[in-house]
Amino acid sequence: MKARKVPLDYCGHESAKIFPRTLLVAILIGFVLFSENLAIEVNIGKKPTIEVLNGTDVILPCTFTSCMDYKDSSFWWTFQINETEKADRIIHIKLKDKRPRVTLFTEDSRITLVGEVKNKNISLLLTDAAFEDTGLYTCFFRNPQEMNQESNATLRLIVVSELVEVDNTLTTIIVSVVGGVIGFLILIFIIKKVVKLIIKQVGKKKKECLVNSCANTERGHYGSKSDLKTPPKA
Repeated sequence: MKARKVPLDYCGHESAKIFPRTLLVAILIGFVLFSENLAIEVNIGKKPTIEVLNGTDVILPCTFTSCMDYKDSSFWWTFQINETEKADRIIHIKLKDKRPRVTLFTEDSRITLVGEVKNKNISLLLTDAAFEDTGLYTCFFRNPQEMNQESNATLRLIVVSELVEVDNTLTTIIVSVVGGVIGFLILIFIIKKVVKLIIKQVGKKKKECLVNSCANTERGHYGSKSDLKTPPKA
């Protein structure tokens, strides 16, 4: 009786027994990594750069999402003049059973929390924006319910003396030219169709006239034969 050969791995163990366990471990690790990447997220909107007129108010938007409960989470904002400068914390929000406790790290009273954490909104309001407020504002979110995962997003605030209107002249010209070309092509297509239809109708009428003419000629030919018969003698 021949012994059944079992494939072995590099260590000499039966690979048939190891493979299911290895596969299961790999799936679990992939699931954990995938969950960690999608568990929490911070969003500052579609525009990463905000331009505001000097002396006006501006909202620094920030919302968050979490797959699990966030009742004991922490949120904070930092400010830095540019990427190379040190970031300074300006406000911290700590939740205790979803009740926010706000701590300001700046003496500037122009910054206030206007978002509602229960609505997953931690936006700030900056009143009377000045030129020195130009810089990078980063919104952070940390959730202990999700293994202290942390997420953040950065927006750039630019304070200007006057808002420059965007010149859309070139865009308007391009759109007009393209629209004109498309309209011209459509007009040519319509004219072509009409000409073809007219030619078809004219050809049809000529054919009918030719058929009628041939019919009349045949009738006249037969009639002439009858007229040529010799009249009977008296």
